[in-house]
Amino acid sequence: MKKIKNIIPLGFPWKTQDPFLFCAYHRDEYPAGNAQMGPDEKLLRARNIGQDFSPSQDWRMYHGSTIPGFPFHPHRGFETITINKEGVVDHSDSLGAAGRFMAGDVQWMTAGKGVQHSEMFPLVNENGANPLEIFQIWLNLPRASKMVEPHFKMLWNEDIPILQHHDRSGASTEVQIVAGKLGEIRALKSTPDSWAANPENAVGVFTVKMEAGAEWILPKTNPKATRSIFFYKGESLQVEDAQVTVQSIIEAEAGEDIQLKNGSVDAYLLILEGKPIGEPVVQYGPFVMNTEQEIRDAFQEYQRTQFGGWPWTEKEVVHNRNKGRFALHSDGQEELP
Repeated sequence: MKKIKNIIPLGFPWKTQDPFLFCAYHRDEYPAGNAQMGPDEKLLRARNIGQDFSPSQDWRMYHGSTIPGFPFHPHRGFETITINKEGVVDHSDSLGAAGRFMAGDVQWMTAGKGVQHSEMFPLVNENGANPLEIFQIWLNLPRASKMVEPHFKMLWNEDIPILQHHDRSGASTEVQIVAGKLGEIRALKSTPDSWAANPENAVGVFTVKMEAGAEWILPKTNPKATRSIFFYKGESLQVEDAQVTVQSIIEAEAGEDIQLKNGSVDAYLLILEGKPIGEPVVQYGPFVMNTEQEIRDAFQEYQRTQFGGWPWTEKEVVHNRNKGRFALHSDGQEELP
């Protein structure tokens, strides 16, 4: 059997397969922050504030005006998985929940029947750079779960399982297991209504660092699953018999072991796999449903209710500069790592 189905350029956003909808990778070399935890005003003058997505820039404001990030916006019908590799992300939502998460942490949010949230990137360091590196992954919800209650949870860095593999030469491969299972190591629980909550759906989300020359076998999973390997940083990677250059997506058989051999510099991968939901997908902006009528209904309800409104005084909500990592849930309970 041919283990490699397709090799394509990364592009933007990254192409995903069912049950995933979307994947964005953000790497920004933010400067020192000012008193408002944004870039100095003089650095903003040449930018298209509110629509600053230029790939030619070292850093972007995205939809932020004074602080980089994504001010409050609605979602319905899917989940967001935000993986933080470096930097600070501040979350706030229409349920009154909030949080701050940093390098190694993951936020998993079920939008369900509708929620507004903001994701801002405060520049907390006043005396030096504020680099940011995150992935945001959209995982679809099946029809039966499209209208569940919104929910979010934190997977803290200290708790997320890590697989450490050393090959015959001693070179290491490190895998952060955000969702799914590798060998006998199983991820933390997902949100309760997620497609990932049922192990039979074989949803896997893994970030991988391979040292130069390292060899590792990605173990097989449910043969009905899709599998995408995003090679986003490094130089070259041998995947089975294929020599792959960086900035590539490898679509591979999920029911087969996949042999990976890295080139001469460290390689960084994101792996997404899972059994397809196999239902119609109709997406319009921040809403993902099964029919055009459901999309129209979503817009009408959002215009009428604002999905509960916005309980915060600011559109670009950030927390105190000196606040550590935390999660404040909608029931008022505060969680710390």
